[in-house]
Amino acid sequence: MIVVKDLWVELGEFTLKNITFSVEKGEYLVIMGPSGVGKTVLLHTIVGMIRPSRGKIIIDGVDVTNKPPEERGIALVPQNYALFPHMTVFDNIAYGLRAKKLPRSEIVSRVRSVANLLNIEHILSKKPSQISGGEQQRVALARALVIEPKVLLLDEPTASLDPSLRTRARELIKELHKELRFTAIHVTHNMIEAIELGHRIAYIEGGEIKAIGKPEEVLKLPELRIYIDDIRRWIDIAKKLRLIM
Repeated sequence: MIVVKDLWVELGEFTLKNITFSVEKGEYLVIMGPSGVGKTVLLHTIVGMIRPSRGKIIIDGVDVTNKPPEERGIALVPQNYALFPHMTVFDNIAYGLRAKKLPRSEIVSRVRSVANLLNIEHILSKKPSQISGGEQQRVALARALVIEPKVLLLDEPTASLDPSLRTRARELIKELHKELRFTAIHVTHNMIEAIELGHRIAYIEGGEIKAIGKPEEVLKLPELRIYIDDIRRWIDIAKKLRLIM
């Protein structure tokens, strides 16, 4: 479980204000809001890349607010995937395990296990420049999941993919969460993605959480009219698939 309590972050003229929420173990929280409202700043603060002005971040009952990233038990999948170009896929996935100084046999076992889960065993010897965008996303997910994080943070993980790959990526993330039951905080602009993945949605605007709740509750907000086209497309698709009447 992760608890963010009375969190303030001041970066020049921008401020995250009084951010308070909790995410239960195994829950999938989606964060939405216009560009520039602090969604990525919030993720970077939770993972430890940015120090808050005040407030607390508590994971499984432990206050990690002042701990470095490597001591928080959190993994981040950034929007650009941030793979090391000079390393093979295997070495990219193994990076966090080697930082923990795990035995080589355990590293090999865990890398191959997560690669098998994500169906990327056949590209372990390749470099990031030699694989597709969809494969790069899987590698980024594998690198995050292999360390068995307490919380997985995803910053618009499908934004750089084309529409067909984006759909497949959503399905993959949904399947992974169903199987592994990791705790997740996922930033997206895509309403379909939020509806399909989120147990709850938090809407941020002006550096503040304006609403948080189940998708059907948050969708009633007038501010979310900017996503109305996505909502209509999702409803059309859902009707065709007989998910709704």
